[in-house]
Amino acid sequence: MTAFDRDGLIRTEDGEMSRVLRTIENVAASRATVLLLGESGTGKELLARMIHAKSPRNKARFVAINCAAVPEGLLESELFGHEKGAFTGAHQQKCGKFELASEGTILLDEISEMPMLLQAKLLRAIQEGEIERVGGRGTIRVNVRIVATSNRDLRDMVRRGQFREDLFYRLNVLPVRVPPLRERPKDIELLARYFMEMSSHRNGRAVKRIDLEAMTKLLNWSWPGNVRELENVIERAVLLSNGDVLRERDVQIDGDRLANADQNLQTSAAGLTAGMTVAQAEKALILKTLEFTEQNRTKAAQMLGISIRTLRNKLHEYGEMEVGHVG
Repeated sequence: MTAFDRDGLIRTEDGEMSRVLRTIENVAASRATVLLLGESGTGKELLARMIHAKSPRNKARFVAINCAAVPEGLLESELFGHEKGAFTGAHQQKCGKFELASEGTILLDEISEMPMLLQAKLLRAIQEGEIERVGGRGTIRVNVRIVATSNRDLRDMVRRGQFREDLFYRLNVLPVRVPPLRERPKDIELLARYFMEMSSHRNGRAVKRIDLEAMTKLLNWSWPGNVRELENVIERAVLLSNGDVLRERDVQIDGDRLANADQNLQTSAAGLTAGMTVAQAEKALILKTLEFTEQNRTKAAQMLGISIRTLRNKLHEYGEMEVGHVG
């Protein structure tokens, strides 16, 4: 989601982000595990791809798996593969992500959402360089570079008993904090103009600049969704614009709806009635939050203070899996 120049390098005018890029350049050629820490939408996956592209492994595969997006019961099979007949529906042998990434790089996105039992198997894969397929009888050697990401505080999760301490230290060899967009005001301008150019070209529009009022509005927003949110806002603005200038009225962001937030909360509260169970109240709050975030599960989970996996499990309980998406 972060802008690239023609040489495939991430664009930035921010000092801290420039230091991040220099760190990536310095560690890319090593075999060391890299842990990218930062909020959702800051471009961690792009940085992981940059590590792979600048490493000696760049001729082999870069394989990514989002640990929060895969149902818990299928995650082990996705990571390590399975043998034919290992479980219902396993009609043929399947290679997992680790095998597919052999000699290359595997990205373990949102590693904080990996179940504790599976963390032990991941630890073995990292320590021993070998895996075992689900239903398998032997081990398979793998040679992969590990890059992991998290938008949660893994140290705090270790203290709470939610993440294995030994796995944390295996992953925390080269930790890199990716700053959120609100800490990079120069990049807001840079990326807004970049996304405007890209969207204008992609959609056959003639938008050439962003006026002062529109840019001021962009700079004054806190960007909880970071670069991903900025890209979406600019895309929408380009489509709404008339002429060759993006104006303030074209820039529609979540901040425009904050004035109605109190009303939303009142509506939510009005939906609670005496005698309603805690579970019923919880469901009402979750669904109302999803409505407010326009069905963006990642943003809803952040607002609710729960993990994306917990949110997905709740929706499964409610029979609401068709609602929303992992954004």
